Amino acid sequence: MPTFFFSLIEILTGIGLLFGGGELFVQGSVALALILGVPQLVIGLTVVSLGTSAPELFVSAGSVFQDSDALAVSNVVGSNIFNILVVLGSSALVLPLKVESRLVRRDVPLLLAVSAGVWGMASSGSVTWQSAVALLIALVINTVWEIRTVREESLEIKEAEPEINTKSANEGWIKSVIKLLSGILLLTLGTNFLVKGASSAATLLGVSEAVIGLTIVSAGTSMPELITSLVAAIRGRTDLAIGNVVGSSLLNQLLVLSSAALIAGGLQVEESLIQRDLPLMVLTTLACVPIFWTEGRISRLEGGILLTLYVVYLSDQILPLTIPHLQDKFRLAIICILLPIILIIITYQTLQYWNDVRKAKLENRRPT
Repeated sequence: MPTFFFSLIEILTGIGLLFGGGELFVQGSVALALILGVPQLVIGLTVVSLGTSAPELFVSAGSVFQDSDALAVSNVVGSNIFNILVVLGSSALVLPLKVESRLVRRDVPLLLAVSAGVWGMASSGSVTWQSAVALLIALVINTVWEIRTVREESLEIKEAEPEINTKSANEGWIKSVIKLLSGILLLTLGTNFLVKGASSAATLLGVSEAVIGLTIVSAGTSMPELITSLVAAIRGRTDLAIGNVVGSSLLNQLLVLSSAALIAGGLQVEESLIQRDLPLMVLTTLACVPIFWTEGRISRLEGGILLTLYVVYLSDQILPLTIPHLQDKFRLAIICILLPIILIIITYQTLQYWNDVRKAKLENRRPT
């Protein structure tokens, strides 16, 4: 047990260093970009978004260097599941989240397509370097498309982008570089602590590194997204809270996974990830579509449903370690009881939404 406690300390230390390093990385990068004259819109869509995904990027890349492909892949998959179920659910509990039509028209379908594509790529048992190149090309195309389309959108849409502190430009390039390098150093140290602690914990608990990556590691590296979205929701910036989740989930797959696969020359994917966790990642993204349709917002009830689903998912990961003989009964209860209830609630709300839309159209057509 003392050895496991030491591993837990390493994991928590790593998460803390990643969080601090990510913050310094963002501050230094934004300041340098402002000094170099990069438009604030571009900074918000690239540098700031990259900053919240920096922990995932460093952890997955660091896992490759330590020959832990399972941790690299499961970190991405687990982070995306955590983003949608926990970050989105928690933010909706704080304040019902208003959904911009652009999210439903463009961003969520794109995230769904990318998630399904990654699942397809990994279904052969590996994410090849060719697949990684394709994902990076998709990232470049999406970033250019994002910048061009946002410039043409209304002021309300543009205000949904992350806020940029223009005072950073007055700090001077030396201070900005020091912040950037300090951030990278802390991210690197945090990665070493987290990966080492996660690998040791997996060995001591007798589980695969994928399980640790899907739970402890992914939750730890997703803390910046959780805090960013919660703060945005508390301040009433619900559009930013949702955009942070969708943007981070896209970057996790298009940048983090592809970078790790390129570094490794191809990542091996465990069978359990292909059969269970990758499909679940796609399903959680798919669940966003009807939820986003209902009344143009994510209600507290729907936020509670998302959080409940994550608790169920986490329980399914932990049960084999604690009460293995109950796992089959637990899964049967989920399939026969919980999922039908959730499907009925979402279907009812979706039908109610479309009925309200139809009534509104009929009323508009009536002669005055």
